[in-house]
Amino acid sequence: MRRALAIVLAMLMMLALAACGQSSAPAAAPTEAPPAETPAPETPADEAPIIEETEAAVPSGVEDGVLTIAMECAYAPYNWTQGDDSNGAVPIKDSDGEYANGYDVMMAKKICEANGWTLEVIKADWDSLVPGVQSRTYDAVIAGQSMTAERSEQVDFAGPYLYATIVCLTRSDSPYASAKGINDLAGGTCTSQSATIWYDTMLPQIPDAKIQPAAESAPAMLMALETGTVDFVCTDMPTALGAVRAYPDMVLLDFAGSDNDFTADAGDVNIGVSVFKGNTVLLDAINAVLSPMTADDFNAMMDQAIAVQPSEA
Repeated sequence: MRRALAIVLAMLMMLALAACGQSSAPAAAPTEAPPAETPAPETPADEAPIIEETEAAVPSGVEDGVLTIAMECAYAPYNWTQGDDSNGAVPIKDSDGEYANGYDVMMAKKICEANGWTLEVIKADWDSLVPGVQSRTYDAVIAGQSMTAERSEQVDFAGPYLYATIVCLTRSDSPYASAKGINDLAGGTCTSQSATIWYDTMLPQIPDAKIQPAAESAPAMLMALETGTVDFVCTDMPTALGAVRAYPDMVLLDFAGSDNDFTADAGDVNIGVSVFKGNTVLLDAINAVLSPMTADDFNAMMDQAIAVQPSEA
């Protein structure tokens, strides 16, 4: 028994020593995990990064296939209002039973036909034409506008679509009816349409002219002359030709070729189509139609407009 017990005790001691030997062995170093990437700090919504982009193209306005233009519809022979669609007149938007016609409408139709667009005409006051282009209320203005330097700072011009000349109108019974130059108009009372080169630049060239307040529209200007409120008015040749047709007692005074004519930069006199500043797509499309046309082409079309102008326009 003692011997057996001694053997058992010896075996237990050997097992204990083996266990102690295993526990004293150095433990393997744990494998280190790769360092995690530090997340980029989030940018606050009100401090979003600025992305460099090229300047976006200005919308042409005719993406829908419709060219929306504005005019007074009261500036014959450039444009007028009539009660039906005779002679190619087109409906005036939001104006039941009224149609627009005239040189501007004829030119607009030509531009639309060349580009496959539908024409839409809006009636607008003269003073609202440029602001309407700037606000994109309409795509363009085709309304007998001179391509003045002042307007060119606010809108871009296609054209010209007419080479205009400066003239005056008076009544046949007026002492100014035989005038041969602007000096012969000295001292007379006069006016022209507001916000035009005729009023702002031409009338002041007449010696001692008694310049009256500007007329708000072409019809108002002509009425001032017809009623004797003024002795003469200054305008361009097409407007004068249309006026003589509507008012047989008016006389056209053309000083071209004399040494006593009005002076003006051609760019301030010629007539153009105004579009939103930077709208090169629309500008180029309109110019593609106008550029091949000559002064004779323009004048022939204007003659057609004057021929169909209603007497009351």
